[in-house]
Amino acid sequence: MIKHTFLMVRRFLSPRLRLFSGGHVTEDVCEWTDSTDLTKQASLYVHWPYCLRRCSYCNFNKYIPRENNYHIMTECLQQETETLLQLSQVSSITSVFFGGGTPSLAHPSTIAVILETVSKRASLSDKAEVTLEVNPTPEGMSKLEDYYHAGVNRFSIGVQSLRDDDLIFLGRDHSSLQALQTIEEARRLCPGRVSVDVMFGRPKQSVESWKRELSELLNMCDDHVSLYQLTLERGTQLFKQVQQGKASAPLEDVTAEMYECAKSQLRQHGFLQYEVSNFARHNAVSHHNMSYWKGRQYVGVGPGAHGRFVPRGEGGVIREARTQTLEPDVWIREVKQRGHGTRRRIQLHHLEQLEEVLVMGMRMTKGINHKHWELFSPQLKLHEAFGTSINVRELLQSGQLILDDRSLRCSWDGLALLDSILPTLLVELQTQILQRG
Repeated sequence: MIKHTFLMVRRFLSPRLRLFSGGHVTEDVCEWTDSTDLTKQASLYVHWPYCLRRCSYCNFNKYIPRENNYHIMTECLQQETETLLQLSQVSSITSVFFGGGTPSLAHPSTIAVILETVSKRASLSDKAEVTLEVNPTPEGMSKLEDYYHAGVNRFSIGVQSLRDDDLIFLGRDHSSLQALQTIEEARRLCPGRVSVDVMFGRPKQSVESWKRELSELLNMCDDHVSLYQLTLERGTQLFKQVQQGKASAPLEDVTAEMYECAKSQLRQHGFLQYEVSNFARHNAVSHHNMSYWKGRQYVGVGPGAHGRFVPRGEGGVIREARTQTLEPDVWIREVKQRGHGTRRRIQLHHLEQLEEVLVMGMRMTKGINHKHWELFSPQLKLHEAFGTSINVRELLQSGQLILDDRSLRCSWDGLALLDSILPTLLVELQTQILQRG
């Protein structure tokens, strides 16, 4: 049980997972009203696996294309989208996210074709959020308007740093000037719907240099910022450099100070934190990532994509965790043979689904409200699950955790310690479920 718990925490606290009004977070406009929506609505994630080069810190599922097979990739993404929607009970797609890899390498017609396919198989509102991750190179910037006309209405720009030396060290293929120019063009097309990713904890980075860099970015950015601490992933070039003593990351207390300073600077510019790594102002929260954190269904299309949905037939009530074949060439072959490249299907039973709802929901500053929890757990309420535990009570008394009539959530200080709080909550949830089993 303990090993399972820590695997859950590590998996769902990945730093790479996105409505504010009058200074307060508002309810998501797509909030479910009853349990039937659990199977009828979903978000769609489309994975474009190709990059022109691999960044030194990256261990994502991405590949350098050996040949120009973009047309084949587009056809297969379209086919798999159609197949998986047919296999699901989904009648409404609430948001679409094109990630990667570098999806801004795809032709705008690829985006248009996939959105058209979605519209044929499910309801896709004209107001649904459609996000594209953009690498801020001249090529990426030059296609922004075409992406916009293809149906994209939100851009997520991988700035990472405004220091050219650091960009080179990280293996990025853009400059700081190009990043700022891309932000400007994206804001012209989608004002209020542009997000920027920025990374802290980089080698040789100091707290003061980070403050100056973030200040420069906040003077240019739009209404959404995602902060990510650089993590050393095994198998990456950066990991090897650190192991060999050729580079060193800032100490843990330094990165903690960077995080706190960033939160303060963002607050001064009107940004409110709504999730561990995400900040927004002026109603700019990403609906797509909110659907993940609220435990909603999502359909994952493309090599290595993940999904969570209830398939049609087979009883029609148990959600599956689905993983698509990782390697693009193999995935393409499987899609051509049977319409999709699903490599693994795992039924998520009651405890496993509640674990996901708990781990993802606690990432949000609002936490998990009682009504939302009851959609997944009508028999075991939040107070019953966590209110009687001695270990949880210690977290409540310390002020790191809050359980009241509103929700179960971390305090502002507790949110920074989420990875140490979650194991206690997961063990208590498992105990309660097994006792009632």
